[in-house]
Amino acid sequence: MTSQTVVCRSCAALNRVPSERLASGPKCGKCGQPLFTGKPIAADAALFDKLTGKGSLPVLVDFWAEWCGPCRAMAPAFEAAAARLEPRVVLAKVDTERAQSVAARYSIRSIPTLILFHGGAEVSRQAGAMNESAIVQWTQAALG
Repeated sequence: MTSQTVVCRSCAALNRVPSERLASGPKCGKCGQPLFTGKPIAADAALFDKLTGKGSLPVLVDFWAEWCGPCRAMAPAFEAAAARLEPRVVLAKVDTERAQSVAARYSIRSIPTLILFHGGAEVSRQAGAMNESAIVQWTQAALG
């Protein structure tokens, strides 16, 4: 029986979840909150590092900013994609204004930019706004 390490969106605790139980609404062993909500996680630098470095699931990150029109326009599509991709993929949003060190580390030059991480490494990157179907198809194709 394989298991996945899932980072809690509420308290950032690491949880071991049997792979076959990912879709059955697992809760955090520390705080009791749901591990998956079908919505993206708002991640600061520390939570981003934990999601991409400690969690074993692929993480799709939307690098965005509040002042960015295309970012705001893509937000509903990214949220809808979260409902379709979880629990196989964790979706997170990183505000490039609040987490400038993360944006600099990954050389974010234009926003929105989506980066897919797996095993702590960048798997694929796509700049520009996309609709829900395009986000889902791009993610699935990048994961093989």
